[in-house]
Amino acid sequence: MRTTKLLLSATLGLSFLGASLSTHAQDKPLRIGWVYALGNAPAVIADRKGFFREEGVNVEIKSFGDGPVVQQALSSGELDMAYIGVPPVYQWYARGLNSRILAKVNYGQAAVITQADSKIKEVKDLKGGKIAGIAKGSGMDVLLRGYVLKEASGLEPDRDINVVSMPAGNMTAALDRNLVDAAFTWEPFISTALLRGTSRVVLDVNKAIPQYPWYIVMGMPRTLAQRPDDVLKVLRAHHRAIDFLNKHPDEANRILAEAFEIAPVKTADGREIAPVKVIEEARKRIGWSDRIENSDLQFIQRLINYSRSLGFLNKDLKATEFIDTSWQQRAVQAPAKPAAARQN
Repeated sequence: MRTTKLLLSATLGLSFLGASLSTHAQDKPLRIGWVYALGNAPAVIADRKGFFREEGVNVEIKSFGDGPVVQQALSSGELDMAYIGVPPVYQWYARGLNSRILAKVNYGQAAVITQADSKIKEVKDLKGGKIAGIAKGSGMDVLLRGYVLKEASGLEPDRDINVVSMPAGNMTAALDRNLVDAAFTWEPFISTALLRGTSRVVLDVNKAIPQYPWYIVMGMPRTLAQRPDDVLKVLRAHHRAIDFLNKHPDEANRILAEAFEIAPVKTADGREIAPVKVIEEARKRIGWSDRIENSDLQFIQRLINYSRSLGFLNKDLKATEFIDTSWQQRAVQAPAKPAAARQN
């Protein structure tokens, strides 16, 4: 009898401890990393408009310079979820980081630009020259080498053209100083260069591959297992942010211009263009949606195949292995909370 009581007491104690740990985990902020790019605008909007808070989830948002750095933070346990490009997710998945893509963030964003007075008309005209790109093996580098140079232009990277790695913020200056012949960059850097009047677009990837997906929301296995309700709340806030971006562009543009600290653009003839105009220009090449379509799966598989052929991926993968659209579907289908409940 005494043994039974001791066992019951121990069981109850473990139950209370488990409940306590679970409650404590729910009280901790959900740590979300995001790549500092305009494509990830929904993360900014959801945070600044209070959508995360209104959905009842406590989050801690942190920006990073590129996807590989975000993945390192995820693998070390510093982050629970992330707004990140697709390639780092499957590259680390192949190495054992069993994360999942839960929803889409944006489509479009990248372009090849050159000097306004350059004789370069197409990317293939860059043969024998130099193009600025970011770190080798990064998501943008996969897109540059696999699609822009090889598939679309018939150029062999590092043989027909020299890819010079540098931060995106330095690319326009490198073009101005003739250190490179072109740059493969993203928004808002493209729009800033165009509005200055010193650059022009050679290839808009979103025109070549309409509405190609790029940034996505991903979650770690432990987060999905331990905090599923919070994950759904994040995805609901994410959905609301995209809805706001699409339905209230003027207000959203002002928020983004401030969040990305966009300075007024000085044109070659001395005029000054307001920061919000940079966001307006960028919308010509970028848009937002959280729904993963069949065409998105096909494009992601193309990226995987590029990475494999370029030697950045150590094994074959299928996009469906690490994409789980059920989370986004559940979040969107869940009944919306009344405004009063959100405020409480």
